[in-house]
Amino acid sequence: MLETLGSLVDTPWIYVIIGASVVLDVFLPVLPSGILVIAAATAAGTTTADAVGAARGVKPDADVPEMLALVLCAATTSVLGDLVAYRLAWRGGERLDRAIARSRRLTAAQQKLGAALERGGATLVVLARFAPAGRSVVSLGAGAAHRKVAEFLPWSALAGLMWAAYSVGLGYLGSQWLGATWLSTAVSVLALFAVGTIAGYVMSRRPSNQKAQQAA
Repeated sequence: MLETLGSLVDTPWIYVIIGASVVLDVFLPVLPSGILVIAAATAAGTTTADAVGAARGVKPDADVPEMLALVLCAATTSVLGDLVAYRLAWRGGERLDRAIARSRRLTAAQQKLGAALERGGATLVVLARFAPAGRSVVSLGAGAAHRKVAEFLPWSALAGLMWAAYSVGLGYLGSQWLGATWLSTAVSVLALFAVGTIAGYVMSRRPSNQKAQQAA
């Protein structure tokens, strides 16, 4: 996969593939969009370093535009996917409301989301972007609850930018330390999953902490 992505790094297709994956994984969380972003960053960092280093005998800064382009692509399409899910849920009407009502988990998530957005919502939305399927719950929940776009969009943009920068940064650092190898990609992906696990744990603990504060 790294060889394939490396051959696409200097073409627009890499951004089309990443963009489509990031947009769609709000509806299909099983899509490996984070892994794809990391692998593309790994391939881009190594390919650029090899090409320029071989020509000049020095380590280049030419990979910076590639990394910035990947961050911009991943962040922009992340927000776009969030907005699509948000609008679809907004228009879902009673059918979506009934589907959410049948799930205690989704109902609780929707209630927490509404309260968090009223307080600003940055922490919850950003954490959800890293947690498994958290992005889907937040985007669909915000739309189903008919939250104002001004309450949701700024935090979606912040979450998308942080997630994109972190994922691309992992791939780039891995390429510099370990080269374009499966070990490099695996270490970076484990780091991404570790943050996702922590984010999911923190989100699950928030209701307990809030109840304890209210009881006190």
